[in-house]
Amino acid sequence: MIVVTGANGQLGRLVIQGLLQKLPAASIVAAVRSPDKAQDLAALGVQLRQADYTRPATLDAAFQGASKLLLISSSEVGQRVPQHRAVIDAAVRAKVGLLAYTSVLHANSSPLGLAAEHLETEAMLQASGLPYVLLRNGWYTENYLAGLAPAIEHGALIGSAGGGRISSAARADYAAAAVAVLTSTQNLAGRIYELAGDSAYSLSDLAAEIARQSGKAVAYRNLSEADYKAALIGVGLPEPVAGLISDSDVGASKGGLYDDRHLLSELIGRPTTPMAVQLAAALKAGA
Repeated sequence: MIVVTGANGQLGRLVIQGLLQKLPAASIVAAVRSPDKAQDLAALGVQLRQADYTRPATLDAAFQGASKLLLISSSEVGQRVPQHRAVIDAAVRAKVGLLAYTSVLHANSSPLGLAAEHLETEAMLQASGLPYVLLRNGWYTENYLAGLAPAIEHGALIGSAGGGRISSAARADYAAAAVAVLTSTQNLAGRIYELAGDSAYSLSDLAAEIARQSGKAVAYRNLSEADYKAALIGVGLPEPVAGLISDSDVGASKGGLYDDRHLLSELIGRPTTPMAVQLAAALKAGA
């Protein structure tokens, strides 16, 4: 039995869909905080169980009988360590055979501020005695395409990444990697996968590609971290989220989102989705 935490999120849903292509639905557990919001997952035939990172008793019930568990990192930055500790402790009690964790690219050397909680979670896993696999995910291309409409409207893509190269991939590519690990018949305990897209680009490259495909004049405008954060807050993002995004862009300028080892495409058995392909789909969807 395979349990996927955070199964109602964007990555979690893609993982569930991928598992359904390889395994009987009854052997898959979608662990979610609010089951009433995930009834469509239950309709697929998977088991739906409540799993609230802040309520350990729900985790014990959710993980019962699990042979493998995917811990999708909490979206609550600043609260991840205690929440992940609760999941790991419950997995130990459930005697889970393998825990896969979605960490961040180069967590042990990353200049990104968000890496700290991931690195602490990795240390907790190492100390737990559980067999585990680290899926150190790079950036989702979707993170940048979310700002596509205003970039075209204002003729400017803004950020703080300078000329930093970004080896992003589609969220679906990272989901496929998780599925590959969860369904593997090999003993993968102890593996660390540094996962990133096959090709890299700068935000200037992204702006040029947006201009090419949209037919609109779009250029990249590099801002200081403080100015970029202020701009994000100005368009309505909460301060912590704006801080996370601006810090991550500065991290990208230092090489934090770059990797050229192609381990992601090797793991999933196909090339990762090119930025230009995702951009075309995003433009079509927004047309």
